[in-house]
Amino acid sequence: MSDDDRIEWGGVNHLALVCRDMARTVDFYQGTLGMPLVKTVELPQGMGQHFFFDCGGGDLLAFFWFADAPEPVPGISAPAGRPDVADLTSAIGSMNHVAFKVPVDRIDEYRDRLVAAGIDCSETWNHDDSEWGLAPTVTDDVFVRSVYFQDPDGILLELAASTRAWRPSDVAHAPKSALEAQASAAGGADAQAAAGDLAAVEAADADAPADAPADATV
Repeated sequence: MSDDDRIEWGGVNHLALVCRDMARTVDFYQGTLGMPLVKTVELPQGMGQHFFFDCGGGDLLAFFWFADAPEPVPGISAPAGRPDVADLTSAIGSMNHVAFKVPVDRIDEYRDRLVAAGIDCSETWNHDDSEWGLAPTVTDDVFVRSVYFQDPDGILLELAASTRAWRPSDVAHAPKSALEAQASAAGGADAQAAAGDLAAVEAADADAPADAPADATV
């Protein structure tokens, strides 16, 4: 594809989420996080509202409020909680989390400000390419520092501070496929079944009479 044929991407115009209480959402994002409310829309026929917040860099974070919105299902519609206290997994097609870009030299200060405002946060994580993806201190291998927290609806948010430019070595893994996910799930089910069979045998052995022959059927 030639440069002339490429879509001219200019970044994210807005990311639209759904809240339970628009007044509470405005209080959190504008009042606590300091993102100006720049546009409000009343949807037709009483469907709901659509509000936009300026999250910096020319980007917008938007929220819908629907009177009849279904209840969220933690672990499916979104992660069950922050990654330091809960499983990060969420359903295919879900919005897992939103990461806001902040200066690397102020991320710890911003975390302290969130904590002072009564918001529960993770520690500042140093993401690198080690086995567990985290380093105890900032090194040349760390590519982003992160602080995770949640909004009043449990939406997972992140302060993200890049620490270096991308390198060719940062793209080093082949993408997984749906077939591999199915195989992994099948393998996990087989392992669980095998573990159950082993537990049943061990339980039967424990219940066998002490003087039973070694080859007795139990």
